[in-house]
Amino acid sequence: MSERLPALSYTFISKSLEDTDQLAAFLAKRSVPGTIITLDGDLGAGKTHFSKSFARYLGVTALVNSPTFTIIKEYEGHMPFYHMDVYRISEDEAADLGLDEYFYGQGATLVEWASIIPDLVPAQHLKIEITVNEDDTRKFICTGYGELYSAWCNELIQNGVSDNQ
Repeated sequence: MSERLPALSYTFISKSLEDTDQLAAFLAKRSVPGTIITLDGDLGAGKTHFSKSFARYLGVTALVNSPTFTIIKEYEGHMPFYHMDVYRISEDEAADLGLDEYFYGQGATLVEWASIIPDLVPAQHLKIEITVNEDDTRKFICTGYGELYSAWCNELIQNGVSDNQ
């Protein structure tokens, strides 16, 4: 990230897969071409489930799974969906993949393990950190960098995920 933008954060507690689906639906329904969402969290935290739900609400009908070994998968829906998993590569290797074509393309991009490539992620994006709590609930900390993503977080703060779908 070349510049540090002001950020606004929203914390969401998911008690079920359905709760996670609601957050994914909220974000997918607001996505526009060039949307960038980064996902970080431990293995098994729910990144891939969130990604599948997000894709479904973008109108993707194909089977969505983690692109761990292929790094980038492209899907068609209401707009293109670019699903990335950079867990197995370095930032230098990722820099050679031409990620800007996706980040500034016509679709929505979701990057799992984005903390591995911090200098490649555009300044304006929605960062989601997922933590598994002791009671097996998930804590999603959504931080919006830039006007669009801060507006999403503000809307979540004001109304939560289910009031404005």
